[in-house]
Amino acid sequence: MMELGKQYDPKTVEDKWNRYWMDNHYFRADETKNHPHFSIVIPPPNVTGSLHIGHAFNNTLQDILVRRKRMQGFNTLWQPGTDHAGIATQNVVERQLKAEGTDRETLGREEFVKRVWKWREESGGTIENQLKKLGASLDWDRNRFTMDDGLSRAVREVFVSLYEEGLIYKGDYIINWCPRCHTALSDLEVEFEESKGHLYHIKYSIKGSDEVLTIATTRPETLLGDTAVAVNPDDPRYSNIDGKSVILPILEREIPIIKDSYVDTEFGTGALKVTPAHDPNDFEIGRRHELPSINIMNPDGTMNENAGPYKGMDRYKCREELVEHLKEKGQLSHMEDLQHSVGKCYRCRTVIEPYVSKQWFVKTKTLADEAMKAVREGTTQIVPKFWENTYFEWMENIRDWCISRQIWWGHQIPAWNCSSCDHLTVSRETPGACGQCGNKNITQESDVLDTWFSSALWPFSTLGWPEQTESLKRYYPTSVLCTGFDILFFWVARMMMMGLKFMGQVPFTHVYIHALIRDAEGAKMSKTKGNVIDPLVMMDKYGTDALRFTLAAFAAQGRDIKLAEERISGYRNFCNKLWNASRFAFMNLEGYAGSTELETHEERNLADRWILSRLNETCKEVNQALDEFKFNEGASAIYKFIWNEFCDWYIELSKSVLMSDGPNKPVTQNVLVHVLETGLRLLHPFMPFITEEIWQKLPVQGDTLMRADFPQYMDEKRYVEAETQMAEVQSAITGIRNIRGEMNINPGKMLKVLIKTHDQKSKDLLERYAPYIKDLARVEDLTVGPDLTKPEVAASCVLQGMEIYIPLEGLMDFSDEKKRIEKELKKIEKDIIFINKKLSNEDFVKKAPPEVIEKDQLRLDTLSDKQAKLQLNLKTVEEALA
Repeated sequence: MMELGKQYDPKTVEDKWNRYWMDNHYFRADETKNHPHFSIVIPPPNVTGSLHIGHAFNNTLQDILVRRKRMQGFNTLWQPGTDHAGIATQNVVERQLKAEGTDRETLGREEFVKRVWKWREESGGTIENQLKKLGASLDWDRNRFTMDDGLSRAVREVFVSLYEEGLIYKGDYIINWCPRCHTALSDLEVEFEESKGHLYHIKYSIKGSDEVLTIATTRPETLLGDTAVAVNPDDPRYSNIDGKSVILPILEREIPIIKDSYVDTEFGTGALKVTPAHDPNDFEIGRRHELPSINIMNPDGTMNENAGPYKGMDRYKCREELVEHLKEKGQLSHMEDLQHSVGKCYRCRTVIEPYVSKQWFVKTKTLADEAMKAVREGTTQIVPKFWENTYFEWMENIRDWCISRQIWWGHQIPAWNCSSCDHLTVSRETPGACGQCGNKNITQESDVLDTWFSSALWPFSTLGWPEQTESLKRYYPTSVLCTGFDILFFWVARMMMMGLKFMGQVPFTHVYIHALIRDAEGAKMSKTKGNVIDPLVMMDKYGTDALRFTLAAFAAQGRDIKLAEERISGYRNFCNKLWNASRFAFMNLEGYAGSTELETHEERNLADRWILSRLNETCKEVNQALDEFKFNEGASAIYKFIWNEFCDWYIELSKSVLMSDGPNKPVTQNVLVHVLETGLRLLHPFMPFITEEIWQKLPVQGDTLMRADFPQYMDEKRYVEAETQMAEVQSAITGIRNIRGEMNINPGKMLKVLIKTHDQKSKDLLERYAPYIKDLARVEDLTVGPDLTKPEVAASCVLQGMEIYIPLEGLMDFSDEKKRIEKELKKIEKDIIFINKKLSNEDFVKKAPPEVIEKDQLRLDTLSDKQAKLQLNLKTVEEALA
């Protein structure tokens, strides 16, 4: 057994054990082992990424689950990997090319893709190294990438299979188009932001009359593509409008007035301009009424030849010019300011355009039905349960999934167009000729698949599918998916659909949805606000274990985390507390020849029995919490046990025994080392580094703590009587300490204490354990009995089953103490008046966030309690002076 250094040095310890774990392959899964399996797939971070606080949070929670299951003897796999992140990665490399004075068009597709692979080899491993620093016990020997050969084969197999079943098709459809990235975006890749704009009220003349229809729009430039005006068939204002048409402003094209129940009679005049090529709702109206679809824009957001005099203009310049022309012609009724929601590309923040083009789609309805059924029947459980409603709502309203992207980096769609007969050959292998006419002049589709298409196959493609590998048989379906709610639809729902379709089983039995991490005030973290907490900086500053424990301690289900650096600093103190307690234990194990196994002793004292019982109960609480994904409750239970019960109580209670040479010393040494070692095993999933460092220096068997048994609750280790008795002793000690603090009695002064008990049983108990009370409360003279009366000049407190009296004569200068209390009371009164004034201000209460009001109310309650206690103490001091 070795001694620990005076101070815990996280960096040295973390580097040492990370190397040790990796060198010995302790994270490795073994599909040949016939133990029950526990498997998790990592939500693959983008290959462009760097570890942010969300990654740190999500992967800490996964690692806690995995490390515990590994210690419980499960055949554990935590599957690592990264996502090729099509648009994001292409943008990174395009920026590099721009800085070099060139672009991808100049380079050509083949050379550009080579350049992206080169970038990936040089820079793509950043986040993997950062995850290792976090202590993530992923099986790095199985690391996968969504563009590697095996996963690419899986992608082709799924695409071709769905195509052959008629579930993938190509067709004209209105999609979300990014004019900057030059690609289609799925509905989920469009992020909406509130923006200031205008609502333009434009007059359309009804042909053959002096009447006009006034129509409101936020995008007046799109009127150039109008092919109808629609009204609701039930709107009495337009009962006589059948067969009529209007003249389109500016272009003066005649377009029909149609009737469609989609039109909202309450909005504006109840007349709607219909632009099938540039609005998804208008697209559907156009389909129902067989309207022509006129595209007025180029892919880069400039106006095309269908825009007439505005050809070549940027879309916003066109808007500006067109509005001026409408004013000149008297066709703009009026315009009003409007705050509205605008869709933007999730990557480059460019405002998207609804755009009709040829795209590839997956028919999702039947796939979604099966995925909903699995959750409704409980085959997959979503935790917290309330997220199931959100999942169902989205799945019930699902649209066909646009899977094609007009970029070069990604899985190129395995379809080839024939220049001779226009046949489309879709194939698992690259064909040499057209599948219909045999012509060799065939060209592969230039589009690539949506990044989320390959990610949707992640739980089974990473295990070797479409090959029926041992890993696939052993670890699928996976046990848990741990992820944020922001990708519940992007990823989770799609994995459910694909897993059920191609494996016949759900991809995971549980989905744990964690909340978001916000700043200390509850605001979303962003670089522009300057409120981002960098996990890499925090790990360097406070140690990885402190960061990990902080994230777990605040991971309450369904509640966003308000994270501040001070909280991480606070849990560094927890590391130091554990380190110092362990140093104390090591220094007091001199002459101890046993192990960490608990020996059989009939003569354990109350403190020994109590701490063993509390340890056992803590095992129960931690296991139950982690079984239910209540990470914060598990962290709280182990924190309370180690800091409060083990360090603050047991070690202090045991000092007199450990520093003596009495017969009970070996018994207490055995309990001390057993509780410390078991506590380290219990804490290890949360704080792997410090626990491994301390554990390795104990008299233990085994090569690593991460393969030791995880502690379990046992009925025979529960000592209810010891817990009840110790609670009474602790109550007496705490009562004495509180009086000392409230009366400002010097901590070094030995006290005379009287404890009036309510019955003989309590008297016997407190007398029997008087040495504990004297040692921990610094008492030199203790009298206990049911017939005691309060001395004339004494401070007191009333507790359950007892009253404590401390005579004050000789302990203080009563005149000075009176002045101190009066001064403190004045300050408290001033603070109470100030807070009451705030809380009685209706304007403040109406505008302030609920948490601010709650904080003020709590402060007011605390001050009021303190005021009441000080007033009692003042009365006692005044009686002494009298």
